[in-house]
Amino acid sequence: MTNALTKMLKTNDWLLADGATGTNLFNMGLTSGDAPEMWNIEHPDRIKNLYRFAVDNGSDIFLTNSFGSNSSRLKLHDAGHRAREISRVAAELGRDVADSVSRPVVVAGSVGPTGEIMMPIGALTHADAVSIFHEQAEGLKEGGVDVLWLETISAPEEYRAAAEAFALADMPWCGTMSFDTAGRTMMGVTSEAMVDMVQSLSNLPLAYGANCGTGASDLLRTVLGFSAKDSNIPIIAKGNAGIPKYVNGHIHYDGTPELMGDYAVMARDCGATIIGGCCGTMPEHLNAMREALEMRPCGGAPSHGQIVSTLGSFSSDSDGTGANAKLARPRRKSRRKG
Repeated sequence: MTNALTKMLKTNDWLLADGATGTNLFNMGLTSGDAPEMWNIEHPDRIKNLYRFAVDNGSDIFLTNSFGSNSSRLKLHDAGHRAREISRVAAELGRDVADSVSRPVVVAGSVGPTGEIMMPIGALTHADAVSIFHEQAEGLKEGGVDVLWLETISAPEEYRAAAEAFALADMPWCGTMSFDTAGRTMMGVTSEAMVDMVQSLSNLPLAYGANCGTGASDLLRTVLGFSAKDSNIPIIAKGNAGIPKYVNGHIHYDGTPELMGDYAVMARDCGATIIGGCCGTMPEHLNAMREALEMRPCGGAPSHGQIVSTLGSFSSDSDGTGANAKLARPRRKSRRKG
């Protein structure tokens, strides 16, 4: 299988990923409690429209609607036995959209957490986690994804299990964690610790980074933490479009397209190579992000003060790595602009 993402990383200074899945699907009629992944079967045209939102607004990479299409999560909807099938269909729909446009677009097979807690704290064994991730990976591979995309992971044990499963599937992959508790993941992982963990894997990802979390400012502080470790692996930044607020019975993210354009440029200058949005990121946000990345020149890594003055306050005083952590200027190769 041609490794499309590796080719794009070699020839671009940055790549634009996609935006929100859930936010866009709720706007299409998904209701709370529904399994978004079942729409791959029930409403394939809507899922194709979700993918087109990203492609039409400049994304080089989009994620499939398969975040929760593993057997552990789908069993909550009496569909655990359909995990491989639903993952495959999510990928096939994405392949159709990517192959219909004239420019290269990477289809990334989204793989979210199992929804269970791994041993020794929980009951999920390493072997069972590997099996769950492997089944989903095989379905996404059958459907034609270019790369697997692990996201919103909190526990290092689950990250490692997914890496092992992806090796079994013989697929390239990327992997992000969600840092949402004073600069740490829910299970206590810091940006520094994530870099150390990623570099220790026998099956290295093509790129690693952070997604979701508590806001764009916090996510960029985490990206600076990644850059300070000076890894040679490309960094991913997929931050939320502002902060969620409850407005007229619905969750609304307050980030404007202009703010997300600022975020995208700052993410690049913090050291990220793959830049996208997470919750609340709509097509208009992606369009503004693409324009900002294309039009604004690269700068030095922003200070914490510059991030706050542009994007808003951090949610905590600490980034989880200590107040005196050194923030290195990101190193860059000479590549043509994306």
